[in-house]
Amino acid sequence: MAMPTESYVIDRILTALPGATVSVVDYTGTGDHFRAEVESELFRGIGRVEQHKLVYRALDGDMGDHSIHALALTTRIPTQEH
Repeated sequence: MAMPTESYVIDRILTALPGATVSVVDYTGTGDHFRAEVESELFRGIGRVEQHKLVYRALDGDMGDHSIHALALTTRIPTQEH
């Protein structure tokens, strides 16, 4: 089984959270430890734990079979700039 790539992780998150802004870095270069920042309107009104659960659910198969060993995750709600 091929190791996930940064673009693969981004695509999985965007499929689950359409319209999100997502950045992903493979911080070890091994294809199994990622750092992700996800900004989405879908997070509005829910707590940080629930926000993280939405992202983890998007990657459930990959984390469940351990092709992704670690995901350092930051989530946030978009800010309105006037």
